[in-house]
Amino acid sequence: MKWSRWLEKWGMSNLKINVGFAEMEFQPQDEDRDAAWEMYIELLTRITTQSLPADSGDELTALQSIHSLFPTTREIIKHHKRHAQEFTKIAIIVLNQVVRPFTAKWHKLSLQQAFDDPTQCQQFRTELVALQQQLIHYTSMLGDMAGVEDDLIYLEQLDDDN
Repeated sequence: MKWSRWLEKWGMSNLKINVGFAEMEFQPQDEDRDAAWEMYIELLTRITTQSLPADSGDELTALQSIHSLFPTTREIIKHHKRHAQEFTKIAIIVLNQVVRPFTAKWHKLSLQQAFDDPTQCQQFRTELVALQQQLIHYTSMLGDMAGVEDDLIYLEQLDDDN
């Protein structure tokens, strides 16, 4: 399967990637699967894929959790070294094109005391929901790369229905 087709499958075709890269074969190896599993678990257990109810939580803590994806991803990449190239390719693109614009904007605003303003807090939460939708797609992609069923992403929702 080509990268472009794999990205399209997971609703991530809006990522800006080199045409040559898009036409390369997507061939994850065991190290890619292991790295994808590690990141999959990180994303499932953070605000990146979990709701932030209006009456609870803290915007700054949520921002810090999202920002922590950078060192977490770097550590996973360093741990697996060059043996997880397929994982590394998508992880870097998602960090730079999806996560970084959000964290850069809100880091600057947080330094300007934006989270003291209820309107700004609401705007953050609205933008967080949009980011979460993209990161849920990314999480599903990682689950696919890891070769696991993607039921875990919906586990909490299933429990709420019972």
